[in-house]
Amino acid sequence: MTRPWTVRPETAADVAGIRAVTVAAFPSPDEADLVEALRADSAAWLDGLSFVAERDGVVIGHALLTRCHVDGADSLALAPCSVLPADQGTGVGTAVIEAVLDAARRRGEASVIVLGHADYYPRFGFVPASRFGVTAGFEVPDEAFMAMPLSDDAQVPAGTVRYPSAFGV
Repeated sequence: MTRPWTVRPETAADVAGIRAVTVAAFPSPDEADLVEALRADSAAWLDGLSFVAERDGVVIGHALLTRCHVDGADSLALAPCSVLPADQGTGVGTAVIEAVLDAARRRGEASVIVLGHADYYPRFGFVPASRFGVTAGFEVPDEAFMAMPLSDDAQVPAGTVRYPSAFGV
């Protein structure tokens, strides 16, 4: 099946489109501000781990992985993920998340952590982070705080996640 959109890494020309899709997807601009703060944080931002879905030159979806740490070990945080409301439920979100996870695998990254909908993220291989001994360091429902190794021989490090300061936690 041919998709009516393309998925590719973010370019400098996508910054405004990413902000627009993120503002449209969430009830406040906080997540769009988070993307911009992460982009400005050289310790968090990893070139090639921000992907967009585009249709007719318009960004309709976005997924971002940034550096986080679990008791000092490198990991990745998946957040935020955004899809224009009119395109939600069409596979756009799945496509950008799969693309950014594949890019992380190609880089040799070991693990990813996400705080999100317990009914959505398991399709990618996420399971409750508690299974790996990972904690958030703040109150969060166990089923919504998830992690996954990026390959069969990779490990999810145990411990408490330290997110980039832009997350505010």
